[in-house]
Amino acid sequence: MERESSDDEEDRQNLIDENERKLPHRSGFQIEDFKSRLSAHRFSFNKRYLFAIFPPLFILLIYFTTDVRNLFTTNISIVKADSPTDRMRESELRALYLLRQQQLSLFSLWNHTAFADSAPIPSNSTLDFSTRQVLLSSADFKSALLKQISLNKEIQQVLLSSHPSGNLSELVDDNGDLNFGAFSFNRCPKVNQNMSQRPTIEWKPRSDKYLFAICLSGQMSNHLICLEKHMFFAALLNRILVIPSSKFDYQYNRVLDIEHINNCLGRKVVVTFEEFTESKKNHLHIDRVICYFSLPLPCYVDDDHVKKLKSLGISMGKLEPAWAEDIKKPKKRTAQDVQAKFSSNDDVIAIGDVFYANVEEEWVMQPGGPLAHKCQTLIEPSRLIMLTAQRFVQTFLGKSFTALHFRRHGFLKFCNAKERSCFFPIPQAADCISRVVERADTPVIYLSTDAAESETGLLQSLVVLNGKLVPLIKRPTRNSAEKWDALLYRHGLDGDSQVEAMLDKTICAMASVFIGAPGSTFTEDILRLRRGWGSASHCDEYLCQGEQPNFIADNE
Repeated sequence: MERESSDDEEDRQNLIDENERKLPHRSGFQIEDFKSRLSAHRFSFNKRYLFAIFPPLFILLIYFTTDVRNLFTTNISIVKADSPTDRMRESELRALYLLRQQQLSLFSLWNHTAFADSAPIPSNSTLDFSTRQVLLSSADFKSALLKQISLNKEIQQVLLSSHPSGNLSELVDDNGDLNFGAFSFNRCPKVNQNMSQRPTIEWKPRSDKYLFAICLSGQMSNHLICLEKHMFFAALLNRILVIPSSKFDYQYNRVLDIEHINNCLGRKVVVTFEEFTESKKNHLHIDRVICYFSLPLPCYVDDDHVKKLKSLGISMGKLEPAWAEDIKKPKKRTAQDVQAKFSSNDDVIAIGDVFYANVEEEWVMQPGGPLAHKCQTLIEPSRLIMLTAQRFVQTFLGKSFTALHFRRHGFLKFCNAKERSCFFPIPQAADCISRVVERADTPVIYLSTDAAESETGLLQSLVVLNGKLVPLIKRPTRNSAEKWDALLYRHGLDGDSQVEAMLDKTICAMASVFIGAPGSTFTEDILRLRRGWGSASHCDEYLCQGEQPNFIADNE
């Protein structure tokens, strides 16, 4: 499904099975070492000594040249322990395997810490991001040590499992054992948003004053951001916000619960176009159109959209720019600037598309937004979409998962036009994703993408952690045997590209860790929801954040 410019594409099923890692090979003793020891002693043999020594040597030769490697490639879990000797042998083999794994992990940890010792980072360092990735943070080091402590305890348990008691706690003094609960460590904790401390304003509109929202730029994600800014403007101007008609804009009531906004504020602050029409008794007139942007077009409204408005029976006056403002270079504006330029005694006003408006950005972008309300977020998915997302997570993902927005369609040209390109070769992207998943310690990745199967297939083959493929899971096509999407089907919402896009956002917003597409408003809307819902993690980042693509094509 296209998340930005091609929202009408449907997602395809890509639930990829996890490939099991084979146990490592272990070679037997080498007969050459035994021969070298014998050659050190220069005995003079006679025939009696030769006949006395040859049979044992022959037996030893057979024993040491037998290929014992198969012992380590055999699936140990299916060995039948019919006797204490068999159980002991199985335990020893399993312990040897775990010790080998621990050796590799410790060696990797040593390499990281050795690099850090040889290249200390001063407080004012300007090392590039890829170099910093090699260095272990304190959190990473503690987590790595905790894993080794846990693995050591597992090895002890395996070695003692063949003992008659078979229980580590019965063979080790509890007072000398470690309390692992005290060593729990989360490398990707949630961000403390301090919602109660955020600065806000009250939205108390006059019942007879309206702000008519006009959002035209981009796709649904752009329009939702535009609506959020319109709400801020309406609060500053003490007006009720009119949600656009589906004949002029998207059908918002299919993806949002409009009444949820009113409930969060405890008063009527937004109305649908139909409610507005009824209140005006079909006398639909926008008294004043005060344009926020003057360039490239006043109010960022072209003639076609003006005709669409008039076809709805809406009459409007001349477009009046409030100031000289270009969407390509928006100036920083304050709340006082907006109140000074857009306050009016007219009943109904419009200010055009404000998606690019830069007004109190830090205030607007804070968790929960700039308005005082009793909910987590004002603009959020409808209840049906929320429940469907929860059911999908319960069915396919579980509590701990990483979500990835992998934007590709139309993104190559868009990214390469930027000063720093954001379109990464798939092998480089896979490496970046694997690093985040290792840090997050999640078993699966939810993939929200518009990429072709050729790209997602290659990506899946390269996202590897500890020798295993990390499954990339996409929403499957509808199957009547599956019930996670039954609510959408029953309410006639299945197959709607905007509903599916909002469902994708919701699932991503629920993830333990989120990897976004830099420059994508689809990603920005997910980050907004994560901030508001308190699901934002310290490990959230843009794909290959801080890096440049290792290969960039020339422009046309």
